[in-house]
Amino acid sequence: MSTDSHTNRTIKLLPKSPTGILGLDKITDGGIPLGRPTLICGGAGCGKTLFSMEFIVRGALEFNEPGVFMAFEEKADELAVNVASLGFDLDQLQADKMIRLDHVYVERSEIEETGEYDLDGIFIRLGHAIDSIGAKRVVLDTIENLFASLNNQAIIRAELRRLFQWLKDKNVTTIITGEKGDGTFTRHGLEEYVSDCVILLDHRVTNQISTRLLRIVKYRGSLHGTNEYPFLIDEDGISVLPVTSLTLNHEVSTKRISSGIPSLDKMLGGLGFFKGSSILVSGTAGTGKTSIAGYFANETCNRGERCIYFAFEESPKQIVRNMLSIGIDLQHHIDSGLLKFHASRPTLNGLEMHLVSIHKLVEEFQPQTVILDPITNLITVGSVSEVKVMLIRLIDFLQLEQITVMFTALTLNTIVNEQTDEGVSSLVDAWLLVRDIEFNGERNRGMYVMKSRGMKHSNQVREFVISDEGLNLVDVYLGPEGVLTGSAREAQRLQEVTTDVLKNHAVTRKDMEIDRKRKVLEAKIASLQEEFESVQDELNKSYIEDKLRKDVLELNREKLTKNRHDEE
Repeated sequence: MSTDSHTNRTIKLLPKSPTGILGLDKITDGGIPLGRPTLICGGAGCGKTLFSMEFIVRGALEFNEPGVFMAFEEKADELAVNVASLGFDLDQLQADKMIRLDHVYVERSEIEETGEYDLDGIFIRLGHAIDSIGAKRVVLDTIENLFASLNNQAIIRAELRRLFQWLKDKNVTTIITGEKGDGTFTRHGLEEYVSDCVILLDHRVTNQISTRLLRIVKYRGSLHGTNEYPFLIDEDGISVLPVTSLTLNHEVSTKRISSGIPSLDKMLGGLGFFKGSSILVSGTAGTGKTSIAGYFANETCNRGERCIYFAFEESPKQIVRNMLSIGIDLQHHIDSGLLKFHASRPTLNGLEMHLVSIHKLVEEFQPQTVILDPITNLITVGSVSEVKVMLIRLIDFLQLEQITVMFTALTLNTIVNEQTDEGVSSLVDAWLLVRDIEFNGERNRGMYVMKSRGMKHSNQVREFVISDEGLNLVDVYLGPEGVLTGSAREAQRLQEVTTDVLKNHAVTRKDMEIDRKRKVLEAKIASLQEEFESVQDELNKSYIEDKLRKDVLELNREKLTKNRHDEE
């Protein structure tokens, strides 16, 4: 219900019945029209029967709405066996009176085209089935069997309208399946006109790779998505990817998360990547892209967060084994339930199916980080432009969910261009480039940050070292011949150490010579001082003796003078 502000009256919106099919209810903004017929059409093998069966089963299990499935081709026991692999126990649901399977056998040779032909028998049988369990949902699969031998379009149109109106009068939400015709959505080309909602299923095979697509052709009284949406059929039933593009209005985070490599975090302002950002690690073969991704996954799990690792090149056991050589144990995180691997060759599915599969796993596992290693392998199932479109949609979806994603990409040459990274370098928030540095007869690795939006980052090239102790980034040496790495860097370092030792030795010898000369000079000064003091002593001796003689003579004179006076 909504209110019109101009007329001040309430507008009644079209009521809908949720299907329970993952993703479909988002596309239809709530489900298919409640109490009205919906037509599901498509070619053989596109999933019409499974689609309608899941609608009935989900209604019974999730919405407590009993349903009737009337089949004109497959028998009830055949249907039960066919959907058992999806975990649907039709026998138990029938025993619980939540669903009713009814097979109607129509012998085409017995049907004669007369003006008296009608569906009263079907109405009676279907009405009894609906009333017996209080059904809210009905499926008729497939409608062509009712009119297989009829060519009179007037009769077909009249009976179709009567059938659809009868279903509306019973107030049941109905799905009717129909086979795609030549140039029309159904064989007769009439059902789509009298249906309130028409959903077209398509199963395409391109370059030996199959893709299933869904499109809502019409939906009376409701807004709906009009694009083609890929859908996946697996052990859990049908999953529809509900987005083809998203508006750029998602929230962003200022929280930073570590890459797992402290020296790399230092290059990124000391704090690492933004949470919810997209990261691209590109480089030639053997430069350590998977090792960086492994460290990132390990760091995520060490924080107690969940991570999904999509591997398109190596098996999970192979990745776990290889990561042990650089000091990280991913098996521990797998056992704890924090790390989930999903490994497959890209040719297993088309690009759209990979996108649906990723979307479904993310919805189920609710990870904080996602890794795709490497995205370049997707080229085997699509062109560069197609892969780019698929990755754009994936980035949009993950950023909307505030999930950090790391891509690895193989570059086929040393020229940095849009073709080497599937065109996503302009879309990602951070781009790390790992490259080979060949010098002095050996091959080493270098890394630099091509870009990192929203943060201060280093513009320097660092030597990327992979060893038993793990991953590290060290400062490169700038020698006379340019950047030095590996043994050349070590040789330069040793040469500098040798130069420092010789320089220190020369300084020491110079200091010793200065000290020796200082001692000689001090000895000479001491000798001169002693000679000065000796001369001074001699001079003082003569002066003192003369003074003493003078004093004695003066004293004697005084005594003689005194004695002379005494005698008088």
